[in-house]
Amino acid sequence: MDLFSMASEREQERTAPLAYRMRPTSLDEVVGQQDIVGPGKLLRRMVEADRLQSIILYGPPGTGKTTLAEIIANQTKARFQKLNAVTAGVADIRKTVEAATEERSMYRRKTVLFVDEIHRFNKSQQDALLPHVEGGLLVLVGATTENPYFEVNSALVSRSHIFHLEPLKESDIIVILRRALEDRERGLGNTGVDVSEDALHLIATQSGGDARRALNVLELASLSAVVDENGQPVVGVEEVREALQSTAGARYDKSGDEHYDTISAFIKSVRGSDPDAALLWLAKMLAGGEDPAFIARRLMILASEDVGNADPFALPLAVAGWQSAMAIGMPEARIMLGQVTTYLATAPKSNAAYKGINAALKDVESGLPLTVPPHLRGTGYRGAEKLGHGIGYKYPHDYKGHYVEQNYWPVGVEPRRYYDEGEGTE
Repeated sequence: MDLFSMASEREQERTAPLAYRMRPTSLDEVVGQQDIVGPGKLLRRMVEADRLQSIILYGPPGTGKTTLAEIIANQTKARFQKLNAVTAGVADIRKTVEAATEERSMYRRKTVLFVDEIHRFNKSQQDALLPHVEGGLLVLVGATTENPYFEVNSALVSRSHIFHLEPLKESDIIVILRRALEDRERGLGNTGVDVSEDALHLIATQSGGDARRALNVLELASLSAVVDENGQPVVGVEEVREALQSTAGARYDKSGDEHYDTISAFIKSVRGSDPDAALLWLAKMLAGGEDPAFIARRLMILASEDVGNADPFALPLAVAGWQSAMAIGMPEARIMLGQVTTYLATAPKSNAAYKGINAALKDVESGLPLTVPPHLRGTGYRGAEKLGHGIGYKYPHDYKGHYVEQNYWPVGVEPRRYYDEGEGTE
C-alpha cells in the first residue's frame, strides 16, 4: 500500500460514522453477548485458539455480528475473505473457491469466508457454497438477521455452529455510549461534549438493544449540542429526543423473526389474561405495518381456542371485529382490533373444545374403528329402511326434556371422554 492510499484510508477512518469507529477490535472490548464470547465460551475458545469451524451468527441489527467477524479476521492466521450476499453472486463464490484452492495447495493455509446477510443468498448460491464448506476448503462465517433455520440451506445449517446474539441490555448500551464519549482517538473525547445522565439513559431505553442505533443517536445529538455559558457543548434530553425522531423506530419485520416472535408474545399475553401487554404487542405490530387481517384472523382463533365456551360470545365478537376492521381499514381498524384484544384478554378462559377435538382427531388418526351403527345411519333416500338404516333411532325431542339415553358411538367402540366442560375454565 502506498503513502497516498494509507493517508486516504486514515481519512476514511476519521470521517466514518461513530458506530463504525467504535467497533471493538478484540473480544475483550466486546460489550454484552457474554453467553457467546465470555471467558471459556465456545466461540471465544475457537477464536483464541484459531481453530474456527463454520459458524452462523444470528441476531437483530446492532448486536455485534459484523464486529465478531472483523475480530476473527484480525486474529486468524487463515486467509480471510468477505462477501456481501446482497451484491455477490455465484461467480464471486467461484472466484473465492479458486483462490482458496490455490491458498491451500501453495501455502497450506485455510480460508475463512465471511458472508454478510447470508439469508440473501438464493438456493443456487447457497448450494454453490455447500460442497466447499462440507469438504473443509472454506470455513464459513455467516451473519444474518433472519432465523437461519428458516432462511439458510438446511445442509449448511447442519454443518455450522449457530450462535444466537440477543439485543443488548440497557446497561450494555450505557457502557458503549460512555466509552464513545471518553475515547479521544475513535470517539467523541476530543469534542468536549457533555451528555447528561438522563440523556444517556433515554438513548439506551430507546435504542431497542441496537448499539449501532444508540451510537448514531449519540453522534447526531452531539452535532446539535447546546453551548452553555462556559462554552461547553451540552446534550440533554431534548437534543436526544430530536435525534431519535430522525432514526428508525421500533424494529419489526413483517416476514422475519420479529413477525413470528411478536405475534407469539401477543397470543400468549391474551391467553394469559394481560390486556395491557397484549395492547402493547398489538401496537408494535400495527406500527410496524403488519396486515390487520392477519391479526384479526389470529384473534378469531384465540376466541375459540383459548376462551371457547367459557364465553360463547367471544367468537362472534372476534368475527365481527374482523369484518368491521376489513370494511373500515387502517388507521381506524386499530380500534376494533383493540376492542377484541381486550375483550378476549379479560374473558374467562377454557381450552376444553380445543383439547377435545385434538383428542378425537388423535383417535381417528390412530385407526379407531368408525363404523356408523345402523340406527344412526342416514334415511334420506329410498331403500334406506330396507337396509335397516334408522331403525331403532330415538328422536330426542319426543322425550321429556328433549333428552333420551341412546348410544351414539361407532360399532364396537366404548364411550370416551373428549370434552370436559370444567377443564381449563376459570
